Amino acid sequence: MLLVVLVEEGSITRAADRLDTSQSAVSHQLANLRRIVGDPLFVKAGRGVVATARAVELAERARGLLAGMRAFADSESFDPAGLDGEFIIAANDFQRDLLLPAMFIRLRAVAPRVRLRVIPSNVPTADLLREDRCHLIVTPRPPPAGDLFQRRLFADRYICFRDASVRQAPVSLADYLDGEHLTVIHESRGPLDIDRELVERGIVRRFAVVVANFAGVPPFLRGSRYFVTLPSLLGQELLRDFAQSALPFECAPMPMYMVWHQRDHRNPAHRWLREELAAVAASFTAALD
Repeated sequence: MLLVVLVEEGSITRAADRLDTSQSAVSHQLANLRRIVGDPLFVKAGRGVVATARAVELAERARGLLAGMRAFADSESFDPAGLDGEFIIAANDFQRDLLLPAMFIRLRAVAPRVRLRVIPSNVPTADLLREDRCHLIVTPRPPPAGDLFQRRLFADRYICFRDASVRQAPVSLADYLDGEHLTVIHESRGPLDIDRELVERGIVRRFAVVVANFAGVPPFLRGSRYFVTLPSLLGQELLRDFAQSALPFECAPMPMYMVWHQRDHRNPAHRWLREELAAVAASFTAALD
């Protein structure tokens, strides 16, 4: 597939977009193909690449093989209603609570015997997937690896949560910094990305309380004068009782990805799982726009 797409696109960037993967993954797989075939396959030409005669020949043969594989796959239609097995997904508390309950409702609606096991991803590594410890990772930090695929589910903005019965929204950076703050530092992952970013930018806050997970935020925020800066989607469930306001400065959003191993890329049950998770994530898109 990679060879065919590169010949057709003439660009590593466009090939990565079409294959829904990263440029580094395409470059890594191309390097492996070059070693196997013993031919450069593509040479640089301006901002793109041009296929060698050997690459064109191999791509034509690959098209025939792919057509045969698609015909075989189509003949073996997948029916999720007959699925009787377990999916293992690695996710931490934010993405677990936000996405996976709704996804499992969708799965069970058509596959009543399917089961789900959720394990913590911590700082995810490629070995979680390579060693078959899980089928899918949901994370804002995909591990870089040439044998993994990834798909962005959404990008959430950070906002300020507070107890409106106790204090007003911060109207300026000075007001924001004048207040005391609450944050989350996971034992296995360290500070949140937003906290790292603000420290690097010299935006220094005074933390009154640090908790180990998102579930610990509401009890400390309720009735306090603290601010807490977290992804806006937490306001749909965990922090729905608290007031929300935009931050008095710009900051990078928090992306969320699903990541899987190349051995599962064409597995029909796995593809169904990915599409169901993507559909759940898409339901949040309107709230983010």
